[in-house]
Amino acid sequence: MSISESYPPAFRCAINDGIPSATAEIEPVLVQDKDIDIPVIDFEGLDKEILTEACRDWGIFRLKNHGVPLALTSQLQEISESLLSLPFENKQKLFAAVNSPLAYFWGTPALNRSGDALKRGAHQASNVSKVEGFNVPLSKLPASTSCDDDDDDARHSELESFRVLIKEYGRHIARIAVTLFEAIALTLNLELSSDQRSEYLLESTGLIRVYRYPPSDKTAGEALGMEVHTDSSVISVLKEDETGGLEIMKDEEWFRVKPVADTLIVNLGDMMQAISDNEYKSVKHRVKKKDMTTQRHSVCYFVFPQRDCVIKSSNYKPFTYSEFEAQVQADVQSLGTKIGLPRFAPESPLFL
Repeated sequence: MSISESYPPAFRCAINDGIPSATAEIEPVLVQDKDIDIPVIDFEGLDKEILTEACRDWGIFRLKNHGVPLALTSQLQEISESLLSLPFENKQKLFAAVNSPLAYFWGTPALNRSGDALKRGAHQASNVSKVEGFNVPLSKLPASTSCDDDDDDARHSELESFRVLIKEYGRHIARIAVTLFEAIALTLNLELSSDQRSEYLLESTGLIRVYRYPPSDKTAGEALGMEVHTDSSVISVLKEDETGGLEIMKDEEWFRVKPVADTLIVNLGDMMQAISDNEYKSVKHRVKKKDMTTQRHSVCYFVFPQRDCVIKSSNYKPFTYSEFEAQVQADVQSLGTKIGLPRFAPESPLFL
């Protein structure tokens, strides 16, 4: 099977297994995005001043000495790559066959709570992001993987290994996210009880998305794997491979964030910006592959507030995360894009 057959049909004309397509249009790259070094936070010794500056001025930082075993991340990447390399048609029914809450998605990072892709407005229907992946709601992972198909023991075994690895990885990242949130809350002088902390950051909302971005036709210029967006989360924690491609907006310019081995990238989401009353920022970012010949793999953890937790801020109308999520989904489906926090500004009429 060729590489292209493992991807959705909509991606295949641009992949062609690395061979330029006769019909591909060359996109001139007018501006070369620059590399940038984002702040580095040492998880073994969280420095309040450095953390404050990173959250206030950047909304993103690199985490070292995070304590996630390298063997675990390597094994998770290996088995994720194996599952994502299955034929496209197989991946579409992969989790249904094992009665799993996990979901396969492609073409958009905008998903509903079940992990299914949101349908965009008609005028945005052709706006397809070159990304596919698995959505993993950690709190819904079963104790083991059951299988209705007794004839595919090898696939069942692989899925069971994936479940075990991603559950263990999720435990490590949830620990990191809680510790970071508590440290960030202290920089804001928010003294929270454990119950209050759980309202703002509820571990059971944590989910992981495993992403794969295809190689592209070498004549097509740089490939936009994921559109410009901010995360709706409180905190997002990214582990990417050595391919790179993450870009952030800083002072109205785009910069590449180079991958660094054995580190994690942490970015603040919209909920953290609202909780901080805009003192900290939800960073705009995108994925834009520079290396056309390779695939890109990444794993990202997202965690959210309790659904009925009321977020109060002088910059926004009071809202619950449930209301925010519903508004984002309504905007994506009707307008083709997320509006996010500006929808809740005092002067802004809500769409719903």
